[in-house]
Amino acid sequence: MSKPVPTSDATAPYAPTPGPRNALTDVLGLRVGHASYTGDGALTGVTVVLAPPGGAVAAVDVRGGGPGTRETDALDPRNLVPRIEAIALTGGSAYGLDAVSGVVAWLEDQGRGFPVGEAPHEVVPVVPAATVFDLGRGGDFRRRPDAALGRLAVERAAASSEGAAVPTGCVGAGAGAVVGGLKGGVGTASCVLEGGVTVAAVAVVNAAGSAVDPVGGLPYGVGLGLPGEFPLSAPEHGEHAAALDRFAADGPDGAADGPPPLNTTIAVVATDAALTRAQAHKMAGTAHDGLARALRPVHTLYDGDTVFAMATGAKPLPAVPADTPYGIDAETAALAAIQAAAADVLTRAVVDGLLAAESAEMAAGTVPSYRSLYPNAAVRYRPRN
Repeated sequence: MSKPVPTSDATAPYAPTPGPRNALTDVLGLRVGHASYTGDGALTGVTVVLAPPGGAVAAVDVRGGGPGTRETDALDPRNLVPRIEAIALTGGSAYGLDAVSGVVAWLEDQGRGFPVGEAPHEVVPVVPAATVFDLGRGGDFRRRPDAALGRLAVERAAASSEGAAVPTGCVGAGAGAVVGGLKGGVGTASCVLEGGVTVAAVAVVNAAGSAVDPVGGLPYGVGLGLPGEFPLSAPEHGEHAAALDRFAADGPDGAADGPPPLNTTIAVVATDAALTRAQAHKMAGTAHDGLARALRPVHTLYDGDTVFAMATGAKPLPAVPADTPYGIDAETAALAAIQAAAADVLTRAVVDGLLAAESAEMAAGTVPSYRSLYPNAAVRYRPRN
């Protein structure tokens, strides 16, 4: 009988607990909306993270070798726009960035964006975005996200209640996601640090690398789960051997004789702490460590791994004492904890996206989910949706 996998470490430098939903929306004010095209050759979608009116401080760190992005230069701390109203995550590779125009149009209708004139409607909404490669996975290379789908995703985000649950798995930008030969999807996670600051993430898990350790068959990032979050058991030998045979037969993207996988994992990490744009940029960069813990290899030339950061500023950082030795003060300590938590919640969001996904019929054949290949290991796991 295999033993449950431990998912907590009593010696950790901080002891976070999950937020009420264990989701990005635990950062109050942020809302998430999904929209997908499925069927008739389509398997793709859009996920929008909507900031509260007035926007949020934002930043980005791009480390993959093949990124598809929009408006990322606007997030450079040296540049003009101080806050943004939304971030879009989309399928469809570079074509899918068309979906962002629908998000921009909706924001314009609401008078939300960077003001460029005296009239309320004279705004320019800046919507940073990143895309994953899922072209042709539903069978039709030309079925990909467009402006109408982007508008639907942001409308659904706006219509959701504050703190609402975030649907995960094969939804939104995760509809056609694949990770290391398994079905990928959208995952999310959150934590509340000592002092009440919340840090959370949402990820679209669609990596050229694998999320599963080939030695034992468990997700690489499962050990960073909070107590009870990922109640998996180590796979028995026969179950793992059968899974390895399936991987060898199908290849990394569902077809052993197909082209190299062109994927990408994209994510948003967020906090309710008051961060400067430079501090948010550091949080986005640190969060990439979370991808490295959950995916191997990561940041390859086949990936466009991109992490956005958002800070709503609802909670101030601790005051800085007047006489602090060595420059280590309360603010520095708080920033370090937030940055460490950003990496951990992103790892957990990747694991959540892997486990929440369901097997899917794609053009290359059936792409299995982790739970379908390892039913005994995941028998106690229940998706949150």
